[in-house]
Amino acid sequence: MDKALFIAMTGAKHNMMAQTARSNNLANANTTGFRADFEQARAMPVFGQHHPSRVYALTERPATDIESGHYDHTGRPLDIAIKGEGWLAVQAPDGTEAYTRRGDLNIDPNGVLRTGNGLPVIGNGGPVVLPPGQYIYINGNGGVSVGNEAGGADSTIVDNIKLVSAQELDVTMEKGLDGLMRPADFPGGVLPNNEFVQVESGTLETSNVNAVNELTNILALSRQYEMNVKMMKSVDDNAAKVNSILRMG
Repeated sequence: MDKALFIAMTGAKHNMMAQTARSNNLANANTTGFRADFEQARAMPVFGQHHPSRVYALTERPATDIESGHYDHTGRPLDIAIKGEGWLAVQAPDGTEAYTRRGDLNIDPNGVLRTGNGLPVIGNGGPVVLPPGQYIYINGNGGVSVGNEAGGADSTIVDNIKLVSAQELDVTMEKGLDGLMRPADFPGGVLPNNEFVQVESGTLETSNVNAVNELTNILALSRQYEMNVKMMKSVDDNAAKVNSILRMG
């Protein structure tokens, strides 16, 4: 009985973990530049000083969906969207360099260019800092210029947003717990600037989450959880009946 109970228990536990991943995707269906996470389940044997007669269920996040979302034209000068493959370099909360597709930029009171969730955007040698009271324009190469009007004769490029490409370096990007992307098994963990990555000003890239697909998966996982709970109840009932028969004997 304990084998069936263990399998059902681990199955229910990891069904809940899978629902968490899918729920996070659904919650970020409207988050600019968000990349959905995949999840999968598999049976794993328990190894040790015995025959591998026990198995348990395992839910894992094998990868992140890096397909592009849709592009919405906003007309706002500080909104940018990366064309095709590429990433925007930002400073993570722990101070390291990380990468995102989120391009809803703004300027804080200190003049630091930040993403919509407050992360400093990295330029030439550090976070991009801009002078106050100027018109800001971002060109297709990520150059940030200031002046009286967009692309005017008096505009001056003060910094360049760092844009990188993982595809050209044949590097796999992995999402961390902070929701930011980082290169896997790349020396130093910092990708070089790539001048061929282009951005489009006045445009935002939406999340690539398919809300209908995520909701369908959540419902399916909920049914699986209920099935595992019923199996645990059945095992408990069978164990009680066996104990009752043994007492009668």
